[in-house]
Amino acid sequence: MSSTVNTATASAPDARVTVPGRRVAFSLVADADPGTLPRILEFIAKRGLVPLTLRSRLTGDTLDIAMEVGDLPQAETDHIGRCLGQIPMVAHVTMTELAAMEPAVANSAAEPLVEMVAAE
Repeated sequence: MSSTVNTATASAPDARVTVPGRRVAFSLVADADPGTLPRILEFIAKRGLVPLTLRSRLTGDTLDIAMEVGDLPQAETDHIGRCLGQIPMVAHVTMTELAAMEPAVANSAAEPLVEMVAAE
């Protein structure tokens, strides 16, 4: 009996276009539903990204969500914004480009979220 060994090489690195240092804030108003946050994060995660910041506040039956994502080109930002707006639970989406940060500041955990909320 013979066995076959898969000797395929690893795939090339992700060739996704990025804009290093570019930050975009997505502000959303959505229904307070258990599936809302996972559906919103799906559009970021399937691009291999992790939000720089994420905040969600429950007010009555509404979620106010603020999410900051880095290194996205404008076309991808626009696409994500359109997709977020098509989620049935999402009532409103606002996208705001934020000022680029110095690398040392970008890694700081002390960055306030006030900038995202005030930009709405």
